Amino acid sequence: MTDLKLDIAFWNYDRTRALSDGKVRIPGVDAKYHSGSNVAEIFRGMVAERRFDVAELGLTYFLRTFKDGESPFVAIPVFPVRSFRHSAIFVNANSGINKPEDLNGKTIGELALYSHDAGIVPKGVLMEEFGFKPETCRWLIGGLDWPLKPIDFVPHTHPANVKVDDAPSGKDLGAMLDAGEIDALISADPPKCILEHSPRVRRLFPDYKKVERDYYKRTGIFPIMHTVVMRRELLKDTRKSRRWSTRAFVMPRRPRKTDTGSASSSTTWTRCSPGSAN
Repeated sequence: MTDLKLDIAFWNYDRTRALSDGKVRIPGVDAKYHSGSNVAEIFRGMVAERRFDVAELGLTYFLRTFKDGESPFVAIPVFPVRSFRHSAIFVNANSGINKPEDLNGKTIGELALYSHDAGIVPKGVLMEEFGFKPETCRWLIGGLDWPLKPIDFVPHTHPANVKVDDAPSGKDLGAMLDAGEIDALISADPPKCILEHSPRVRRLFPDYKKVERDYYKRTGIFPIMHTVVMRRELLKDTRKSRRWSTRAFVMPRRPRKTDTGSASSSTTWTRCSPGSAN
């Protein structure tokens, strides 16, 4: 029997690298693996361009592909990225934000898309544990100091009572935070001003590792960021697709001892460097 030819895309993670470097093969599949300059490009390639048969996709991006109760994609229970996001909240030191409750009524920037994967989780935690009310804030959506194409391939939905605008053209949300033009920023990627230790900015939770460990101990929740999806027609054509897809991503999960840092690493608290994106 001829192997099924599939184009499969995911970011360069330690837990998937055994697939892309050929050390683990999917039985019955002739796979060609793809990646991108950032994970959003993989999402675009799957959602807008249909360049892949199976791909990593942000969970909130997947939910935005539904129309009339159905998506052109089927998700499988594989989650290449899970991450705590207390570390993703940054504030201007002169904004008057000294505790989470102080975020109410402020102007807050958010990377890429309102309530994308790395944005919806911190909002939920803040709402559930600190009485945060997103509808009291003004939200500005934009980029940081590295190239990111507009996220124009999924709907930009948000609650009707939440005010959301695009950041001014050419403006970097990190620079706006440093200058005090916005009070806070939610971003999986630390802005340049944080990386350069500007005295004008800081994390809302400076000891975020301790806070995130405590959150997990209390709730047992390790938030899902990304899942893996396949084109729905592929599932209809090959009944066993779901099974081999799940097995394929489970088999190479053991991380290599030499892998450290960024979202490509399985080590939870090394994912706070540029490139972790959505």
